[in-house]
Amino acid sequence: MHLTTSKTKRMLFAPLLKTVEWLTPRCPVFMAKARYFARFKKRINLKDPKDLNEKILWLSVNSDTREWSRLADKYAVREYVHECGLDDILVPLYGVWDKAEEIDFDELPQSFIMKSTNGSCSNILIKEKSQISKEEFIVKVKDIEDKKVLVTGVGDLHYLRNKSRIIAEGLLENDEVSAKYSETLIDYKIWVLNGRAEYIWVCMNRFVHNKDGAEVLTYDRGWNPHPEYSVWSNDFSQAQPMPKPAGFERMLEVAERLCQGFPVVRCDLYNLNGKIYFGEMTFTSLGGMMDFYTPEFLRLCGDKIDLSLASTNKKWSSKELKNA
Repeated sequence: MHLTTSKTKRMLFAPLLKTVEWLTPRCPVFMAKARYFARFKKRINLKDPKDLNEKILWLSVNSDTREWSRLADKYAVREYVHECGLDDILVPLYGVWDKAEEIDFDELPQSFIMKSTNGSCSNILIKEKSQISKEEFIVKVKDIEDKKVLVTGVGDLHYLRNKSRIIAEGLLENDEVSAKYSETLIDYKIWVLNGRAEYIWVCMNRFVHNKDGAEVLTYDRGWNPHPEYSVWSNDFSQAQPMPKPAGFERMLEVAERLCQGFPVVRCDLYNLNGKIYFGEMTFTSLGGMMDFYTPEFLRLCGDKIDLSLASTNKKWSSKELKNA
């Protein structure tokens, strides 16, 4: 799990996180080098980046990330999906609010999900509204309202441009086939490199059986499983291979349409009985510090990324970073 999204790690390392959060926008290149060395015990190559992590971090400090900010916002990205002509994959929207007090609890449907538009791992799942009081609901919403993205890595800087709001959407639940493999909704995280969907990182059984993590497995675009691409841990354990989902080719088409023009994006989708739903677009998975993939896989992905696709017309200025 990301250090800033695991509750246990966030509490344990709170003082360190605050220090790193202050330093990151003020010394981005230094912090990228320091954090990379601390995690991988080797120097990062930002002059001539080779693997997936290095290229993500290069893009974070050398390219125009304004569009990243818009598409990382869980509400603003809906307009982008519309612009791409993919309204049919949008999860139903019930509202967006600046404050918990603005929400009309009585107007919400019986089941829905609440989340921060600029946060992670802060979702509230309401399966039956009648089983929770309005007071309890407001307390839960205020909890996610108070959480903000901790910008502890250079790959997180684009989140600083976004305003945190609260959004309510339709609650998706597994279909019968998916439920045979996962107790939670299956997340299909598609790596789109140079506009082509290359690999699918399937995440299931998230935070079940008292685990602070998920079961995962990487597939190629031919739906061949590749457990050898992963580094297994308590956070990410090996998932059982599953059949290719119905509508898989449509998933690849959707991901590629959304990610055209970007060197690298992880496009997260859901698939229920062949019906595709949009999850999110992630430009800096784990802040460009992914250690759950093998060096061989990171290099395999890196070789498919052409950095010349990136726009460098407007990078972060020193003043922007210090005022972030």
